[in-house]
Amino acid sequence: MPVELTLSAETHGELNVYPIEFARHFGVRAFVTGRSGGVSPAPYESLNLGDHVDDDPTSVLENRRRVAEAIGVDTNRLIIISQVHGRDVVNANQATAASSGDVIIDYGDGFAVAMLVADCLPILLVDEDSPTLAVVHAGWRGLENNVLESALENFEHHDAVHAFLGPCISAASYQVGPEVAEHFTTVPGAVTPDTGDRSRLDLRCVAVAQLLALKVTENHITVASQSTDGGATFFSDRAARPCGRFALVARRVVA
Repeated sequence: MPVELTLSAETHGELNVYPIEFARHFGVRAFVTGRSGGVSPAPYESLNLGDHVDDDPTSVLENRRRVAEAIGVDTNRLIIISQVHGRDVVNANQATAASSGDVIIDYGDGFAVAMLVADCLPILLVDEDSPTLAVVHAGWRGLENNVLESALENFEHHDAVHAFLGPCISAASYQVGPEVAEHFTTVPGAVTPDTGDRSRLDLRCVAVAQLLALKVTENHITVASQSTDGGATFFSDRAARPCGRFALVARRVVA
């Protein structure tokens, strides 16, 4: 069975972040950001990292600077791209302000890479045999478009990859229509019938099934117990609109 863990907050500079402890064993520093420690006003209070949700751009830049400082890089080496619910991969050392995709791959080139979410599933992939790591944005569209397959194409040996699945919306809070559910009905436990033609969808269940099918070892998969439900600790687009974005951030510190 995949390992389940509860993330605990730590203070890094001005922020409270949630370290991904297992990654340290592989020379990777990684954490999930929460809502606190930033400068954005309501309804984005306070550590909104999304520059596409009508928050003050100056506030977003300061929030990103604080995250870069906490992960230990200059702001210009914190790589954040436009996410499009697809499967395209962006190499961190080739990323520009115009880059878009849903996977950022880093080969130990001194960058920190971050994926922004607010109910979708953030995933960290770490190679135990090389400096390669990736962060993945996996909503239902990304999972349906095989974004994990696209990410894992950048790793030579899938059984050497360790995966962390971060906070996302829970199945109990994620009601979807038949046009969404139909893509995942063959995944055991992923779709639960609800009222009428509605269903509940478990994004993490889908992601685990896809990782296993791609030959990632089951005991190399770690799943955060927390969800975004309610939006109190982590931004939730379903709980409040407009809302900010939190991030899964990672960098290789030992090659």
